[in-house]
Amino acid sequence: MYSISEAAKLLEISSHTLRYYEKEQIILPERNDYGEREYGDSHIAWLRFVIKLKQTQMPLAKMREYSRLYQEGEHTREARLRLLEVHRTSVREQITTLQETEKMLDHKIGSYKEMMTIRKYKTST
Repeated sequence: MYSISEAAKLLEISSHTLRYYEKEQIILPERNDYGEREYGDSHIAWLRFVIKLKQTQMPLAKMREYSRLYQEGEHTREARLRLLEVHRTSVREQITTLQETEKMLDHKIGSYKEMMTIRKYKTST
């Protein structure tokens, strides 16, 4: 079991973020006899998944919904699957947008470098 500070360090997030996820009912850590949060390996694996969802711009409300469905049990499998499929579509759209943006940036950077090379050539002759 990990304390909140150990879990935060392991996941490279803040203790505040872990408390926030708990407040939003995205994670439900266990409590020891002193009322301190304890995170097991399954909590850590779950939080790694949540962090990836956040990194891919899944809205907090959707993360909360997925977490609620997961906690409800196996009968929510189809709903969880649909939610993840919709998010995957969003991630694929993000990837496409990022690839298009990268091409535009490459072109713009190339243009600037070309202009700077031409200027250097003109001023040196």
